[in-house]
Amino acid sequence: MRVFTRQAHYPNMVLRERRLPHLHITGQPLFVTFRLHDSLPRNRAFPAANLTSGEAFVAMDRLLDQARSGPMFLRQPDIAQLVLASIEYGAETGHYQMHAWVIMPNHVHLLFTPHVSVSKLLGSLKAATAKRANLLLERTGQPFWQDESFDRLVRDGEEFRRMQRYIENNPVVAGLVTRAEEYLWSSAGRPGRPPQAEGLPH
Repeated sequence: MRVFTRQAHYPNMVLRERRLPHLHITGQPLFVTFRLHDSLPRNRAFPAANLTSGEAFVAMDRLLDQARSGPMFLRQPDIAQLVLASIEYGAETGHYQMHAWVIMPNHVHLLFTPHVSVSKLLGSLKAATAKRANLLLERTGQPFWQDESFDRLVRDGEEFRRMQRYIENNPVVAGLVTRAEEYLWSSAGRPGRPPQAEGLPH
């Protein structure tokens, strides 16, 4: 993995490269998706190599939404609740400001503004939830989350609103509910949700 820090225009920026590039700027909103280990359906065509990273992400997300096999641990209320509790704990401790979130049966979308290292906070969130979930599921020594996450830096207010709608409408698109507010494991319709990150250009 290559790590680049202190870029010219953004002194708080960190660019990490593994299989995917990861661009993080402390204080700027970030859209993040992580999924359960081995959750992409088998024997399905994967996105073509000529797609942009955003197009490839949407195609993969649709595969996750349409999956009828593979791990679906997050649709169990006690597992979804412990993931939600960990997300809320990170916000309460000031690691980030949470704007929107959804816990789908096999993946999680977050829109937040980080105040600390993104790799550390995501690593901590995933490690803590994996350990607790595996205890509840009576699984030992098995991976819970897929190692790598997808993320995208949110650059303006229009993109912020688009990401927020994408996250909160995911259960509707996946056919789990007819209205976003009906889904229990989402920020949609919850009181006190910040409508817009401060300082973003409109």
